[in-house]
Amino acid sequence: MTSKKVIELFYDVVSPYSWLAFEVMCRYRTVWNIDLKLRPAFLGGVMQGSGNKPPGLVPNKFLWMNHDLARLAVYFNVPLRPPSDPAEAMFRKGSLNAMRFIKAVQEKETGGDQQVEKVSRELWRRIWSEDKDITEPASLAEAAQKAGLGRSEIEELQKLCTTPEIKDKLKSSTQDALEYGAFGFPMMVCHINGKAKMFFGSDRFEVMAHCLGEKWLGPQPAHHERSSAKL
Repeated sequence: MTSKKVIELFYDVVSPYSWLAFEVMCRYRTVWNIDLKLRPAFLGGVMQGSGNKPPGLVPNKFLWMNHDLARLAVYFNVPLRPPSDPAEAMFRKGSLNAMRFIKAVQEKETGGDQQVEKVSRELWRRIWSEDKDITEPASLAEAAQKAGLGRSEIEELQKLCTTPEIKDKLKSSTQDALEYGAFGFPMMVCHINGKAKMFFGSDRFEVMAHCLGEKWLGPQPAHHERSSAKL
């Protein structure tokens, strides 16, 4: 049995393309021989640190993204629907509070990233499926409750996410992404034979599989395996 290859997934719930990559990588956690490390970070910090500009600020790109995301939602089987006012949700309100909350969840969790995965998914659902807020304490609490966390846990997390410790940890994750060469999210870093290889976006899985020595079975590998079993 070969040792598992490590993949770090840097993401921010303000990014719809990150949600697609997140779901695919979670699905492949048991399909490929990998150890998936979830790395919540702040996209705003990466954009500023790399000198990049959001594609939504370019009118033609913004129009294209709406069509592209509608197609990808079906292809990836992710219930992705843009909020009624994307600029308000993404740029004016942003995700800093949400990402600090996720970082607090990760800080408290032991033995894996199950709670981080569930809370992240619920926050994506709020902003990119249900057109709901992800900035207010009540919004974060509702997402955490749907992810299965108890009231006392949530209260502790809400206190923790405002501390300098968690703020610094989110900054550190964001800086790690920049040092790997990030200019946006999603970003995956595959550690193969002692070397770190960076992949950007939700459309590089086939190339990633080639580098990992694994097979790309599409965005829904379970469906592919069931179809192959019938042949």
